[in-house]
Amino acid sequence: MTFLEKLSAAWTANNSLLCVGLDPDTGKLPDAVRPQPDAIYAFCKAIVDATADLACSFKPQIAYFAALRAEDQLEALCRYIRETYPHIPVVLDAKRGDIGATAEQYAREAFERYGADAVTVNPYMGFDSVAPYLEWKDRGVIILCRTSNPGGSDLQFLNADGMPVYQHVARLVAEKWNTSGQCGLVVGATFPEELAQVRNIVGDMPLLVPGIGAQGGDIQATVKAGRTAAGSGMMINSSRAILYAKPQGGEDFAGAARRVALETRDAINRYR
Repeated sequence: MTFLEKLSAAWTANNSLLCVGLDPDTGKLPDAVRPQPDAIYAFCKAIVDATADLACSFKPQIAYFAALRAEDQLEALCRYIRETYPHIPVVLDAKRGDIGATAEQYAREAFERYGADAVTVNPYMGFDSVAPYLEWKDRGVIILCRTSNPGGSDLQFLNADGMPVYQHVARLVAEKWNTSGQCGLVVGATFPEELAQVRNIVGDMPLLVPGIGAQGGDIQATVKAGRTAAGSGMMINSSRAILYAKPQGGEDFAGAARRVALETRDAINRYR
């Protein structure tokens, strides 16, 4: 099964466009897991178990693991998701961007070491920096296009031959790079007008959409701008708002995460 087939099945099976981001911050881990030697894995596993029926994908951010020398816990987490929830794709958020043999090694890291279904990459160095990932025909390659951070405009909104750079990226991917149908784009929820323009350019290509939750992106505007005619086509990511939800009424941290994930999924579905 290809990444897109797996993602499409998850959209339907869980009635969800919600992507749960896994960004474990040791300073915010709950007391229940903090003393454990594998606290990062234990925390993320609990979040995965609590939200697996509500998500269309999980997105571990590699920096949160690598900075703590916890890549082994990331490997274990990806393996756990593959074995326990094989119908839910894992998108490794790595934002890699290099050429030649180096890009080949980054692709092996994502797809062999971590077994990810898809990986985020940076297109700044051009097609030869993306091509090694495309050799893995059953995996997804999610390319940065219009990111959710304010500084993204420094480059992405520059005018180039009559259109902003992010639209050039969208056209390149849709018209030239996506020959095997395995590409997607990262487009932030914080820019719904640009999200709509990207959707018009790329058709039904899947979009990874960060920026709701802690970053303040509007769910209604996001869904209306980015959905396909079939009411899908997006992985709308929420990380911190779910991971560190405040427990209420006797909930533990996983229960709080589930409550917020359910509220978020349902809010997304209201506008599909």
